[in-house]
Amino acid sequence: MKILSWNVNGLRAAVKNGIIDFLKNEDPDIILFQEVKVDKLTIPEELHHLNYKIYLNSADKKGYSGTMALSKIDVDEYIEGIGDQTYDSEGRVQLLEFKDFYAINAYFPNSQRGLTRLDFKLDFNKKFLEYTEKLRREKPLVITGDFNVAHEEIDIARPKGNEHNAGFTIEERNSMTDILSHGYIDTYRYFHKDPNHYSWWSYRFNAREKNIGWRIDYFVVTGDLINNVKDSVILENIRGSDHAPLELILK
Repeated sequence: MKILSWNVNGLRAAVKNGIIDFLKNEDPDIILFQEVKVDKLTIPEELHHLNYKIYLNSADKKGYSGTMALSKIDVDEYIEGIGDQTYDSEGRVQLLEFKDFYAINAYFPNSQRGLTRLDFKLDFNKKFLEYTEKLRREKPLVITGDFNVAHEEIDIARPKGNEHNAGFTIEERNSMTDILSHGYIDTYRYFHKDPNHYSWWSYRFNAREKNIGWRIDYFVVTGDLINNVKDSVILENIRGSDHAPLELILK
């Protein structure tokens, strides 16, 4: 089984940038998008011709946030949100139940310039962990999305210069450590120990060409599923967004 995850930073823009051909070539079983910025009326027509069932959780605010799942595999149950309207109004979480596991598609808050949303994000992380801890009692979990944090120094090109910036504060990194400490595994780091691999690059200063990036997008699984993970990769050379897509291969 092949699962694709991608923060497309605007689905309509990503389609214009050519992601449809990429999706056809990759032919994943499940596609999980974050930051789609669409509602049901503005889903690009091209997606309806890909032979997937589409699940959209759009934000109340138009053109903001939002998550989308596409699946070729039968979904037993589909649920939106974590049960707290403070966060659910932003369309940040989708749950898809499959026969042997739950897939969770998540777009974590950005703590923003000046850290104006740091407390909001840290509180979301706590509520999200409570949510997943209940779910894992029933089935193993595959959690993916833009966590909006580079967890360790290896996950960012310039750690020293970003210690007080959104996405690399000690508070956010500690929060990520806390999530993983509950028996969740960062699958990319499980298989790949080498530095200089990132999933997001600023559009400014030719950051992508210089590989001045951040690894802020993840596939995380519960420990009981790690033996079923064949590989977890960042498709760093695929364009269409300021984020690279991720791919998880399950046995």
